[in-house]
Amino acid sequence: MDRKELSIWVEKYRRGDISRRNFLKVTGIGATMAALGLRSAPALAQELSGTVTLATWPNYQNQANIDAFTANTGVNVNMAIFGSNEEMMAKMQAGDSGFDIVVPSNYAISPYAKAKFIEPLDLSLLPNYDPSVVDPRFVEQATIDGNTYAVHKNWGTSGFVVNTDTVKTPFTSWKDYFDGIRGEYSGYGIALDHPLDTVGFALKYFGYSFNSIEDSKLKQAEELLLDLKPHLFAISSDFQPMIRSGDASIAMCWSFDAKQLSRDMSTIQYVIASEGGEIWSDFYTIINGGQNRPAAYALVNHMLEPTVNAKEFDVHGSAISDSRVLALLPPEVTTDPILYPAKELLTPLEFGTAEAMTNPHRTEIMARFKAA
Repeated sequence: MDRKELSIWVEKYRRGDISRRNFLKVTGIGATMAALGLRSAPALAQELSGTVTLATWPNYQNQANIDAFTANTGVNVNMAIFGSNEEMMAKMQAGDSGFDIVVPSNYAISPYAKAKFIEPLDLSLLPNYDPSVVDPRFVEQATIDGNTYAVHKNWGTSGFVVNTDTVKTPFTSWKDYFDGIRGEYSGYGIALDHPLDTVGFALKYFGYSFNSIEDSKLKQAEELLLDLKPHLFAISSDFQPMIRSGDASIAMCWSFDAKQLSRDMSTIQYVIASEGGEIWSDFYTIINGGQNRPAAYALVNHMLEPTVNAKEFDVHGSAISDSRVLALLPPEVTTDPILYPAKELLTPLEFGTAEAMTNPHRTEIMARFKAA
């Protein structure tokens, strides 16, 4: 809806020709109306202004949706790109991050909430959010002590990709990944710059829990990672350019990266390791004391509108749980084995935990791994 059409509906609301409920439904700016305390309708378009800053991941938002929001509201959107939840948290701990919205993974919600970086959501400002159309396990991940701190964006799995044009040996497990890179494919591997996943995958090599914080098990994981380091091409969470260029052929990754790569490279194979790994979900959260709270709620509400959310898939290529959005996506998407793996592959996967994310021993292991 452009500004001219919006002004027509605002005038109808001002005259009483349309109910508040219908006004919010038609315009899709229920969050804006509520955030402004239901002030007079003519003020609506004027009071959303300035800039809203969204902290998110690489290749994760559809710029067309962002541009549409700016065109309809006049609010500019600044995107701060990060490689890990830990990086986001460090920025917030340093103070004055400038963020209004953060896109954390499930395991980061609890630490962010405990530190009061994010606020319990006022769901009346998010009329496009309907928990009944989202898989309950993702709603549960966003709920703390009965309060909703986040709304579901998308979900996926973690594993690794192999360029079969270069790697001729079948890879099906974390043993294949670590042993292959330390052997025949030395110099062609990438590890994520992401403590939870990278340490977690090393633990899975030995058959341990992805979230283990036992010192003896972490010691084995560290030894494996240090042994792997000289054989790696890079440690990076933004690894797609290296795979696309052919500089690297094997990389730890999230399923949305695998999907983006496979769309352009027919030789890309995504592997959910036989030992298991991670299932994750990302969310929208609102910063506590953010600089532009009304615009933050308005942008999140905009992104949750089903047709907008469906367009997000065109960029991030990740699984979506919202049944309203699934109904808009073609069957080849909802049956894609990268996005929606078979049940037997999902069964051994674990949600990352806050305890694993914040464990100082795991953080130290990652630091030593990168510095080696």
